[in-house]
Amino acid sequence: MVFSDVVEVIKSLSTDEKREIQLLLHQYLREERREEMYANFEVAQTEEQNGELTFSSDINELRQLIED
Repeated sequence: MVFSDVVEVIKSLSTDEKREIQLLLHQYLREERREEMYANFEVAQTEEQNGELTFSSDINELRQLIED
């Protein structure tokens, strides 16, 4: 099934079914975002443990770090 087929099927659903799909999509998107954030956290945690992260409160130093 291709995307356009899915769209056509959704168009044929009742309003209640469309609302349910909307709720499910929101839930799935939240879950995916949480998983992405957790994966980023794990990478940052590993980088910190390996001494690969640099912290600073000096704006000029932060700008330099971003440019590197």
